[in-house]
Amino acid sequence: MIQIFNWTAAILTILYALLLMAYRYWFGLNKVFELDTNKNVNEHPIRFTIVIPARNEALNIKACLDSILAQDYPAEFFEVIVIDDFSEDDTAFMVKAIGHDHANVHLLSLADYYKPGEMNSFKKKAIEKAVSKAKGDWIVTTDADCMVPIQWLSLYNAYIQQNLPENKLVFVAAPVMFIKESGVLNEFQVLDFLALQGITAAAVGAGKHSMSNGANLAFEKSAFIAVGGYQGVDQIASGDDMFLMHKMKVTLSNRIGYLFNPGAIVLTKAMGNWKDFIMQRIRWSSKARYYDDNSIFWVLLLVYLYNLSILVLLVVGEYRSLLITIAFKTFFEMFFLEPVTQFYKMPGQLRYFPLYQPIHIVYTLVAGLFGQIKTYTWKGRRVK
Repeated sequence: MIQIFNWTAAILTILYALLLMAYRYWFGLNKVFELDTNKNVNEHPIRFTIVIPARNEALNIKACLDSILAQDYPAEFFEVIVIDDFSEDDTAFMVKAIGHDHANVHLLSLADYYKPGEMNSFKKKAIEKAVSKAKGDWIVTTDADCMVPIQWLSLYNAYIQQNLPENKLVFVAAPVMFIKESGVLNEFQVLDFLALQGITAAAVGAGKHSMSNGANLAFEKSAFIAVGGYQGVDQIASGDDMFLMHKMKVTLSNRIGYLFNPGAIVLTKAMGNWKDFIMQRIRWSSKARYYDDNSIFWVLLLVYLYNLSILVLLVVGEYRSLLITIAFKTFFEMFFLEPVTQFYKMPGQLRYFPLYQPIHIVYTLVAGLFGQIKTYTWKGRRVK
């Protein structure tokens, strides 16, 4: 029986290593998109509507909106719609105050259209309502606790227009990163998120998986309407980003792009404590069983079984195999992450990477397991 455990761990290690080598290869295929100021992409700038669902974000919403209003993009070609998601603080009041001074900032309230008990996916309903009111031809989404770079919309505009008319895009994913702070929790979250973002850039750039992050993505409004918005997945609490991307990929001939430029990185806050971190990851993993993209399902299953095999080796006392397996896991993960840290300008981030392996293994197993439980708590609400 012990030999079966050893052989299983060895086979899973090989499969995991091959997967990471593939991701590194795909990541390397991405070429940094350069913003060419000599091209006349601003002769007919795209009209953007920036959509921000917000719940109890009074501490963050002003900084977020300030970063958006500081864009080097002409203000007459973008608007901002903040959708207040039944906030219990001064979020709505602050947005109204900013909107008083900036005519392109608007506030919607979910409470004007729905009752809390009428829905399970509040964020999807918020985005749908904002899209229905949007004047822009393209929708860009971000979160209320994010800070966007000054060339954010200019890069989106140039990237989308470079593909016209022969290769018209309908959905663009873009990079996100946690704000770097001190502390073990922040250090671990940054490392973990580097891996997730690296895989996203690799897989989307190579046309392999439907992966994105709602803190930084854009889609054509007409394409959103054409695929029926979130119809069919609106009962699922999370996944507004990836499910929409997959619908567009399947329905609209895979016209998906990835804005690979460090100047497009949106910064967001990491979780402030371990409980919120685990809850966030449970929320992210909760949508796994609903994926229609089989490639993501098999990748997630491999990752989960691989980490489970490490736990099994520990339980049965196969310490030599355990150490060898963790050593290989660490090596290939660092091999994959090396170019990712270069893109995100965090070359020294891997110095403590091996020390975080036990945390990574445990959290992967916990989040993967509890993510399949039907309910979890997020921002003070119990959702399915």
